[in-house]
Amino acid sequence: MIKDLLYTIPKNKHSVEDLKSILTLHPQIKFVSLVGVDLSGNDTDEKIPVSLFLDDIDTFLNGVAVQTDGSSVVLPGIATLNNAKVDMVADLNCNWFVDYNYDFIDPICNKPIGTLRIPCFLLHNDVAVDSRNILKSAITTFKENLWTIFNSNPEILASYKISKDDIEEIVITSATELEFWVKTPNNIAEIEELHTSQALHEQYWTRTKGAVRTAMEECLLLMDEYGFEPEMGHKEVGGVKAKLDSSGNFNHIMEQLEIDWKFSDAVQAADNELFIRILIQETFRRNGLEVTFSAKPLEGVAGSGMHTHLGISLKLKNGKRVNLFHTDENHFLSIIGYGALMGVLKNYEVMNPFISSTNTSFKRLKPGFEAPVCIVTSLGLSPDNPSRNRTILIGLIRDLSNPLATRFELRSPNPHSNTYITMAVSYMAMLDGMLYAVNNNKTQDELLAELSKGSGEKAEYLETDRAYRTEEDVFEHFSDEEIVKYFGNPPRTVIENISALDLYPEKLNILKRNNVMNDSLINSFRIAMTERWMTEIGNRTINRYMDEVRMCKCLHSLDRALDLDVSNWMKINDLRHYIMKDTYTTKSLFTRIKTALATNNLQVASDLSLELDEKMSLLRNLYSNYKKNLLDI
Repeated sequence: MIKDLLYTIPKNKHSVEDLKSILTLHPQIKFVSLVGVDLSGNDTDEKIPVSLFLDDIDTFLNGVAVQTDGSSVVLPGIATLNNAKVDMVADLNCNWFVDYNYDFIDPICNKPIGTLRIPCFLLHNDVAVDSRNILKSAITTFKENLWTIFNSNPEILASYKISKDDIEEIVITSATELEFWVKTPNNIAEIEELHTSQALHEQYWTRTKGAVRTAMEECLLLMDEYGFEPEMGHKEVGGVKAKLDSSGNFNHIMEQLEIDWKFSDAVQAADNELFIRILIQETFRRNGLEVTFSAKPLEGVAGSGMHTHLGISLKLKNGKRVNLFHTDENHFLSIIGYGALMGVLKNYEVMNPFISSTNTSFKRLKPGFEAPVCIVTSLGLSPDNPSRNRTILIGLIRDLSNPLATRFELRSPNPHSNTYITMAVSYMAMLDGMLYAVNNNKTQDELLAELSKGSGEKAEYLETDRAYRTEEDVFEHFSDEEIVKYFGNPPRTVIENISALDLYPEKLNILKRNNVMNDSLINSFRIAMTERWMTEIGNRTINRYMDEVRMCKCLHSLDRALDLDVSNWMKINDLRHYIMKDTYTTKSLFTRIKTALATNNLQVASDLSLELDEKMSLLRNLYSNYKKNLLDI
C-alpha cells in the first residue's frame, strides 16, 4: 500500500471549506467525476480538472454543474433526441471515493493520479430519472410507512420492549456478495475439464496461488483502506488447476472467486458495490488477469451470483440496535419479518424483470448450479434449526447467538443486475407484505401458516394455486411438473420475463407507491432491456455461435475412419447445417432468428433463441463424443 493516500471523503466532509482543504493537501487528486447510474446500471465517468471544480465549487455542490445528453446514458423514451439534456446533481449525503490510476504516477508527489468520484442524480426536465434516485425514493417511502406503522400499531414495538419515542433512526441494512471469474488472457480451458473439476469440488475454498492470490490479497487490503471492511475472499466452485510454466509463473488460469464485505445502509451499499467492482477489475488487470462479471461466462459450469442481503434495524437513542426481523425462540421471524418475506414471494414476478434483465441471467438460472429458478423460500425445520437451503429464491439467514444477523438473502441477482433497482424493488415488495400483515392484525402463527400453505389452499394475501415454502432440495425433490404446479412457471428469456409487467398490473402497482417508479421509468427500462436483448442475440450470441459451429470440423480420414465415426460426423454436419446454413428452400436457425428480430416478432425470436441454445448444447456433446472416438486427430 502507498502511504498517505486519501481513499474516501466521508459525507460529513463535503462542505466547501473541508473540500478545499482536503484537495489542497492531496495534490495527486487531479480530477473530479460526477457518477450517475442509468437504468441499465451503467455509471458515468468524466474527467473534470480539480482546478475547475474548486473554481466553481458552489455550483458543483449546490446546483447543476455538468450536463450530458440522452445518447450518453440509457434512458430510452425519456431523454429523446429532441429533448436529450440530462442534468447531473451531486449527492452530498454519501461517501465519495478516490479512484487511483496506479499506472500513472505524478512525478511531483510520486503518487498515483486520482479521480474523486462524486455520486450524483440524473435529472431530465428537473425530474430525477436515475437508478440511485429510484433506490433513495424506495427507502424514503419504506421508512415513512414504517413510522406510520409504529404510530398506528404500537404493539409492534412493544414486543421489543421499546416505544416509538425510543427510536433515533430506522436503518435499512443491505449488502452484496460478489462472485466473478478470472483468467489469463487468451487462455481457454476445456468445458469438460471445468465441469469435471466442479463436480469433484476441486476448486471450492481451496488455496489461491500466484497472481490470483496476489490480486485477491491486494483487493482485500485496498478495500480495507477505503473503509469497506472486507470480510472474506475465497475460491468459488468453478475453475481448473492452473499450469506452472518454465519460469515459475502460473498460466492457463481459469478460476471463480468471491469477495464479501460489511453491510451498509441501502444506497451506500449499492455505491460501495459499484466501486468495488472497479477496484477488483483494475487490481486483477494489474496482475495480468482478466475479470468477467457475466452471470454465465461459460456454458455447463457454475455462473456468478451476487446474492443480495436485506435487513431492517432500529438505532435507539440509547445507542442500542434492534433487528426488526428478529423474534423470540418460538418463531422464525417477527410479524414485520414474515410480512416482508411474503411481500417478496407474492410480488416477485414484477421484481424479476428488474433483477434478471440480461441474456446470461437466464443461462445462469437453471437447475443444478445452485441458482434459484422457483419463487419459494425456506425457513428451517424449526426455529432453533435455521435453514441453509441453497435451491430457493430467498432464504432466511439467522444466527441464534446474534439477533442483529437476522436478514434475507435474495439469491437471484447476478453481477450484471442493477444493484440500486434490485434493492429498490425488493424493499417496495417487502413493504407491501408488511402492510398486509400489520393492517390485518395478523399474528406470527397466522402468518407462518399462510406462508407454509400448500398449493390449492386459499389465503388472504398469497395466491391459492401456489406454494411458497419448502425445506426440500427444489431440484431433487420435485419433478419438473411439480415445480410448475407448486411454484409457478419460471421465465426462460428476457422477453418472457418482461411480459410479467403486462401480466400482473396489480403487482406492478406496488412499485409505483409514492411514485417510486412510474409508467415512464418502467417503460424506459422495458425498452432498454428489450433493445439490449435483441442486440445481444442478433449481434453477439449468433456471431459467437457461428464461430463455434465453424470450429466443428471433420477430423477423421476416410482410410482410417470406422462406420461409427462417419455416422457421428453426419449427425454433426446435419446439425451444423440446420443451425447455420441457408439453402434456396430452407432457412437456417440463425436466419430465422434474425428475421424475427428484424420484424420485431419478439416472442418468436425468444422461442427460437431457446431452441438455438438447445441445439448448440447438443452440437457440443456430439462433437465431444466424436473426437473421443478418434485415435488420430
